[in-house]
Amino acid sequence: MEIVLTISGYFSDFFSNLDWAQIKVLLVYLSIPISSGIIGWATNWMALLMTFYPLEYVGIKPFGWQGIIPSKAQKMATKSVEMLTSKLLRIEERFEQLDPIIVARQMQPELETLSVKIINEAMEAQAGIIWKNTPIPIKKQIYERAKQEIPNAVVDIMLEVNGEIDKLLDLKRIAIETLMADKQLVNEIFLRCGEKEFKFIEVSGFWFGGIFGLAQMVLSYNFSSGSWFILPGCGLIVGYLTNVLALKLIFEPLEPINILGIYKFQGLFLKRQKEVAREYAKVITEKILPTEVMTEYLVRGPASDKLAVIINKEVSNLVDDVVEDIAGASRPIFTLVAGKRMDIAKNIIMFHFMRELPIVVKQTEEYAGEALNIENTLAERMGNLSFKEFEGFLRPVFQEDEWILILVGAILGMFAGILQFVVMLYFGLV
Repeated sequence: MEIVLTISGYFSDFFSNLDWAQIKVLLVYLSIPISSGIIGWATNWMALLMTFYPLEYVGIKPFGWQGIIPSKAQKMATKSVEMLTSKLLRIEERFEQLDPIIVARQMQPELETLSVKIINEAMEAQAGIIWKNTPIPIKKQIYERAKQEIPNAVVDIMLEVNGEIDKLLDLKRIAIETLMADKQLVNEIFLRCGEKEFKFIEVSGFWFGGIFGLAQMVLSYNFSSGSWFILPGCGLIVGYLTNVLALKLIFEPLEPINILGIYKFQGLFLKRQKEVAREYAKVITEKILPTEVMTEYLVRGPASDKLAVIINKEVSNLVDDVVEDIAGASRPIFTLVAGKRMDIAKNIIMFHFMRELPIVVKQTEEYAGEALNIENTLAERMGNLSFKEFEGFLRPVFQEDEWILILVGAILGMFAGILQFVVMLYFGLV
C-alpha cells in the first residue's frame, strides 16, 4: 500500500509542477504512439481494401486502381478451385453415391406425364389421322407400356452417365465460369474463409503501430533538433513492419511450436484449418457448385451433346420395346410408323424429351444434394490436408503481390509521419 501511495504522490507532484506549455509538449509527445497506432491500423485497413476493391478499374490507366484479386480474377478463380478439383473432390466418386433406382423413382411421375404428351405429339405428327381414330384402349395400352419401361430406361441412362461423368461434368470449368461471371464471388471465397485473419491484420496494425510509436517518441525526444527525417522515416518503417508482421503471424510458423508445454504457437490461419475447411465447403456448395448448377450444366452445358447421345440410345431402345410389345394389338399404327417414319417419330420424341429434361431433373435435386454430400466431403478432406497443402489455399492471395501491400503500407506510413512532423513543427518541438 505504501508503494502505491508513494508512486501516486510522485506522479501527483510531477503533474502539479508542470505549466501549460509543458503539458502541451507532453501531450504532443504522447500523441506519437497513439497516432502511430492509428497509422498502423489505417495502413493495414487500406492495404486490405486495395486487395479486394474496387471490382473494376477506377481511373485512367496508369493512374488508377483495381483490387488485386479482381484484377487477376481468372488467375485467382483458378487458384481458388485448384485444390478443390485436384485434391478434394472426384466427381466420379461422388456420382457413385447416387442410386439409379431412387433417381428413376423420383423422376417417374414427371416422366409418365411427359411420355403421354410426347407420344401424342410424335404420333400426331407422323400418323395424325390413324392416331386420331385409334381406339382409346389401344392408346392406353401404349401409354401403360411406356410407363412400365421408363424406370428401366432411366436406370440404364444413369449407369451410362456414371461411367462417363468425368467427361460430362467438368467441375473446374463450372467453378471458374461461375466465378468469372461475378468477381465478387472470388472475393467472397477469400473474405469468408480468411475473415478472422483479415480482421487480425487490421487490428494488429494498431497495436504494432503503437509499440513502434513508443520508439518513435523516444527518438523524437532525444534527437528532435535538426532531425526532420525521424518521424517520416519511422512512419515508413511502421507502415512496412505492421504489414510484414501481420502476414508473418498469419502463416508462420507452419508447424505448431510448443511453448513450455502449455501453449501451441502456430500461424493463425493454420490453427483454424477445420473451421476454414467448413466455411470453404459451405461457400462452394452454396454459391459455386450447388446441385442445380451441376444438373443445369449436365443437361444444357457444353457436354450436353454427349448426354444426348446416351439418352438417344436409351430412348430409341425404349420406343422399340414399347412398339414391339404393342405391335400385335396395333398393327396398322406399327406398320405406318415403321421404317423411315419411325425414325422421324423417335427424333420428335428425343427432341421433346431433351427440351423437358431440365424440368424433369429438378425432381431429383434434393436427393442428389444429399447423396452427393459434397459439403461434408469437402470439409472433411480439406480439414485433413497437411499444413503445407492447406497454407497453399489462402497464401496465393497475398504471395504474388505481397510487395504491393507492404509498399502501400510503408508509403502511407511515411505520409502520416510527415503529418506528425508538421504537428511537432507547429508546436516548436523540432
